[in-house]
Amino acid sequence: MSHPRTTPTARTESVQDAPSARAHTGQSTPAAASTSTPPSLTDLRDHLTAHLDPPARTWLDHALDEAAAHPGLHGPISVWELRLAEAGRRCGPTHADAARVLILDAARAGTDALTRVYFQGTADERRAVLHALPHLVSGPGALPLVEDALRTNDTRLLSAAVGPYAARHLTAHAWRHAVLKCLFTGVPVDHVADLPRRASGDGELARMLADYAAERTAAGRSVPEDLYRVLDLTESTPAAPGTDHPHVKES
Repeated sequence: MSHPRTTPTARTESVQDAPSARAHTGQSTPAAASTSTPPSLTDLRDHLTAHLDPPARTWLDHALDEAAAHPGLHGPISVWELRLAEAGRRCGPTHADAARVLILDAARAGTDALTRVYFQGTADERRAVLHALPHLVSGPGALPLVEDALRTNDTRLLSAAVGPYAARHLTAHAWRHAVLKCLFTGVPVDHVADLPRRASGDGELARMLADYAAERTAAGRSVPEDLYRVLDLTESTPAAPGTDHPHVKES
């Protein structure tokens, strides 16, 4: 089935609806990739080795050694948590996400440590925690962090929240609302990890998308082109039984 598209003028207006969202969602480091399989920690380290200047590489090596020597939580703040705060200044904003993910890994940060960093840290540190989840947490125990990020309107947090960890563990209901939140805030759906698989054959998501499109049309606003992309995906053939993730089912 084909869907009517907005006119070129209307498409331009939809981009203007959320200019800041378009401007701040992209990250240039591998840590921000939103595929179903995140870049490996080795890939992140190799990327930073190749792109950091010598002083920044020296600082990162020291920070990783320090975190490995004193892992886990220690008192009100651990030494590696201080290094997380320094990463933007030491490595630059382009590489800070990847550096923070590596420090979290070196510190063997579990769900408790990640939760503390997330709720006590800056927005940049929260984003790094979200990027680290697929590397450091195997089960759904850290979903409260993803759910918190999805309640914000910070487009950079939202982009990180809909990454591989969310694709693996969010329930179908929560995941559908995450997709709608991306459309509402202007986060490109390219950031939604594993989107084709999870959207495939999802009639309820299709209904929600159609309702949202109708609301925007009734209000005289253009419909985001990304909405049609996702709607087309819902009409594709779903995966064979037994191949889906158990958390995809409705709760």
